[in-house]
Amino acid sequence: MSLSNSPAWQRFTAAAHAASRRGEQLRLIPAPGLRLDLSTQAHSPDLQAASGELLAQQGFDAARAMLFDGGHANWTEGRAAWHTALRAAEPPPAVANAVQAERDRLREFVREADAADRYGYVLHLGIGGSDWGPRLVTRALRHGGARREVRFASNVDSHSVADAMSRLDPHDTLVIVASKSFTTTEPLANAEVAMNWLRDAGVADPIKQVVAITANVEAALNLGILPDHIFQIWDWVGGRYSLWSAIGLPIALALGNDAFDQLLAGAAAMDEHFRTAPLADNAPVQMALSGVVNRSVLGYDSLVIAPYDSRLYHLVPWAQQLEMESLGKVATADGSPVGVPTGAAIWGMSGTDCQHTFFQWLHQDSMGAPVDFILCEQPDHDYARHHELLIANCLAQRSALLRGKSFEEALAETSATERDPARARLLAQHRVHPGGRPSSLIVLPRLEAYTLGALLALYEHKVFTQGVIWGINPFDQWGVEFGKVLAKSIMRELDAPQPGQQDPSTRFWIDAMARRH
Repeated sequence: MSLSNSPAWQRFTAAAHAASRRGEQLRLIPAPGLRLDLSTQAHSPDLQAASGELLAQQGFDAARAMLFDGGHANWTEGRAAWHTALRAAEPPPAVANAVQAERDRLREFVREADAADRYGYVLHLGIGGSDWGPRLVTRALRHGGARREVRFASNVDSHSVADAMSRLDPHDTLVIVASKSFTTTEPLANAEVAMNWLRDAGVADPIKQVVAITANVEAALNLGILPDHIFQIWDWVGGRYSLWSAIGLPIALALGNDAFDQLLAGAAAMDEHFRTAPLADNAPVQMALSGVVNRSVLGYDSLVIAPYDSRLYHLVPWAQQLEMESLGKVATADGSPVGVPTGAAIWGMSGTDCQHTFFQWLHQDSMGAPVDFILCEQPDHDYARHHELLIANCLAQRSALLRGKSFEEALAETSATERDPARARLLAQHRVHPGGRPSSLIVLPRLEAYTLGALLALYEHKVFTQGVIWGINPFDQWGVEFGKVLAKSIMRELDAPQPGQQDPSTRFWIDAMARRH
């Protein structure tokens, strides 16, 4: 039976349509490191009850237990998705020795580099899950002081790595090659460029300044990387959930071991909240349910993330990968379609820039999109008035999306300045705001390693819960793999033109580029 035809889904849908979306009551959920305000999302006692029935029907308790116990949560690939083990104070016994050993090796590497005042610069070469997490965290937390300058290059476009290497001292730069499979095109191609850069600068033994982070240790060894410069991740660590593993090495090098430990602690605290809090008071679960209502019942096809803190500049692309790579699917465990719309498109920008970019559309488009507003109560600067302006703008935009403006209210405004009643009525039409638009507000006391860890884990568990509700696997990415296979085929044709089964446009451009190449 598809989800759409199930009794629990039909009750959930009916309750969602009947629920209030006008924010009449404060709905605040405290969680580790943050508070979640869902007051302007659809809510009612009937919807809460129907949500519990839906979660039970979809086997949520068993799925959550499997996630934490290391079962095959990634059921299309027959493996665990055990990122929670990476940040647990005491990892589960089955993986405790391996996880703790790599934690200790990472910390010792950083301690030795600090003691020797080694590596003023770090060049991190990864892509996707091996890039966005470290990039996000180092940018977000560098206000506390960075021990090293970290540059990131992910794109196979060599402009990316060339720009990252510019003005670095090759004799004082550590190159990190982060690739779970150690076959990914982008980091390996960029590693070759970086090795040549070190060699051309006269570095005597470039490989001694290279670190690998991978599940394919043998491939790293074959490249010549020293065994004590290879940090291991495991098959049960999904790429977009790997920040908490040795993939976080650039975080520890830039911000220190203590900061990395606090990041893990914040995520672990959110893990415990997600695992034990009652469903009605469970921040990731309730956030997920609101997202399912918005996407699958009310028909919103996107979600805006608007962090009102410029330090969270990279949160949007990090969340794009997490949500869209995890939830961009329609097949359930038995291969049948879900039957309802699933993962939303994720987009956004930090505030207040976003207000002058796309908020007009959010306010007055016929549909608009839900918004996740993210705010810190306390800043880490001395400009108190600026922070008050930031808070005021965030709360005002959220309030405007909720309240809207009726034609009568708009007409009262225009009639005050326009003598011609007909023109006043015309202008009033342009000032109507539908209102009733859903949003969530996530408030951190301040942006620190602990609270950032909690925030990222909140989104991870929200995505997992939505995957359970929709009956899809949030831990595979077959669409990404399909594109990689086609790219390899096209590469062969660019190197040596040959007949291939291509559509006319792709055929034309392969031939045109091969000639130019």
